[in-house]
Amino acid sequence: MNKLYVGNLSPSVTVEDLKQLFGERKLPVTDQVLLKSGYAFVDFPDQNWAIKAIETLSGKVELHGKVIEVDYSVPKKLRSRKIQIRNIPPHLQWEVLDSLLAQYGTVENVEQVNTDTETAVVNVTYSTKEEAKIAVEKLTGQTFEDYSFKVSYILDMDAAPPLPATRNRHSGRTSREQDSQPGTSGGSLGPRQKQPDFPLRMLVPTQFVGAIIGKEGLTIKNITKQTQSKVDIHRKDNTGAMEKPISIHSTPEGCSAACRMIMDIMQKEADDTKVTEDIPLKILAHNSLVGRLIGKEGRNLKKIEEETETKITISSLQDLTIYNPERTIIVKGSIEACCRAEVEIMRKLREAYENDIAATNQQTNLIPGLSLSALGIFSTGLSVLPPAAGPRGVPPVHPASYNPFLGHSSQLGGLYSVPPASAISHQHTQAPEQEVVYLFIPTQAVGAIIGKKGQHIKQLARFAGASIKIAPAESPDVTQRMVIITGPPEAQFKAQGRIFGKLKEENFFSAKEEVKLETHIKVPSSAAGRVIGKGGKTVSFVIKVNELQNLTSAEVIVPRDQTPDENDEVFVKISGHFFASQTAQRKIREIIQQVKQQEQKHQQGAPVTHRSK
Repeated sequence: MNKLYVGNLSPSVTVEDLKQLFGERKLPVTDQVLLKSGYAFVDFPDQNWAIKAIETLSGKVELHGKVIEVDYSVPKKLRSRKIQIRNIPPHLQWEVLDSLLAQYGTVENVEQVNTDTETAVVNVTYSTKEEAKIAVEKLTGQTFEDYSFKVSYILDMDAAPPLPATRNRHSGRTSREQDSQPGTSGGSLGPRQKQPDFPLRMLVPTQFVGAIIGKEGLTIKNITKQTQSKVDIHRKDNTGAMEKPISIHSTPEGCSAACRMIMDIMQKEADDTKVTEDIPLKILAHNSLVGRLIGKEGRNLKKIEEETETKITISSLQDLTIYNPERTIIVKGSIEACCRAEVEIMRKLREAYENDIAATNQQTNLIPGLSLSALGIFSTGLSVLPPAAGPRGVPPVHPASYNPFLGHSSQLGGLYSVPPASAISHQHTQAPEQEVVYLFIPTQAVGAIIGKKGQHIKQLARFAGASIKIAPAESPDVTQRMVIITGPPEAQFKAQGRIFGKLKEENFFSAKEEVKLETHIKVPSSAAGRVIGKGGKTVSFVIKVNELQNLTSAEVIVPRDQTPDENDEVFVKISGHFFASQTAQRKIREIIQQVKQQEQKHQQGAPVTHRSK
């Protein structure tokens, strides 16, 4: 992204002329200058130098009688969804910029660039190439408060076409396969981010497995070929079982196509063998995802039923075991209707899974050194990540980089690839900052949390290393009570996690409900608004609600009508399942810490670091 195009050059311009120009403007002179007839390409060390070169030279400098043009060198085939906007007023509110960008399409990401310029710079990613093109056309030269926006395409590696694969005559493998090593990417375009594999898991009657496989495996090979899927039938597992699981690995469209073919095969086999019962579609889903499929008061499921003209039921929580954390989603209706329902069901499940993966990836960095395998806080039913697809009823085997919980404290795997806190505690000489969290639980659950003669809450406090107090009820008829938890991040994680688990254990939430609680934390009142800031060096702060909700799947509310307390702080309300709530809390704490550091540096007159939007 740091290669620049220098255009409108006189035919008499030489490489030495360009290097001399860069030197005069105190731009880093590089040996990577490729001069063509009328234009040149120049490499700069990083994005900041590239921006400075564009701002300093483009349309402002004359070389051999011609005013030169400077912009990012982005081939047309790589001009996709990503653009850069420069010369933004430093006092512009984020909300105003968000609204402006949204006029041209759906904005997936906005990242503020820390520069030495007097104005602000942001990199924007739209959801489609067409939206980005419209934004470039409309925003280029647009004036806002006497500032004229400057807009450029920046390199979008996701738009790069795959490199051609050439066959090696000796081994039959492609040259890219031979050159690429695990964890690296062949070619010069760099690694692409691999989407998480989320297979469609079906349960089919054992009597139809033979027909699905076909003579000498021809039928299943045909399914695989036509749908571009990998289809695994776990026929040797659970000998004697009436049903067998099938795992389909592909794109969402490929999974749905394979599902349709399997349903058609089973229906034909049923007709040929005079089976009179209807054949429902049975989808397997990890229990941690099912609550979000069902939705509040069953709304999601009801909507799918109505839109697809199907009847959907879900197996009981009582059927779950330590080695079988999946529930069966049973869809009844015509084959056409069942397949429509499959698309919507899998969309919801996949969305929940990807949100959990994103939350987990964030959590890795938010609580350094946290070893979940040592906590022992989770009980059956707590929302956790699903295990890798495999046979039902046998212990799943997880790759080293992916060790989800199985929903039982004695079977916890380390979810994060980091050493336990004890292994790194000697690295931190400063005691961790004490945090206060206000967690709201059902009033009827207070007794279970306190325990007989206060034993449970005392044990929990010792285990977590936190102070845990239950505030008095404000009136006799309140439905919720406030639990005040004081302690460092790891103590908060332990205490809150165990409370979530206890509420599930004691059946304070129904079998179909996910444990979702509301927590409050205090933040500086300056959270009400943040300006973009000069050169990206922002010293004020706002909690970006939409960003946090998308990242964590928690509901985050920053009430606008609050009166700050004596410490000039206001409450932020967070609602969600355990992982969502924890990730939102940690992200907000991280932002607050950055703001404090920025304000300290600002007061001392030192340059402040930037924080992306």
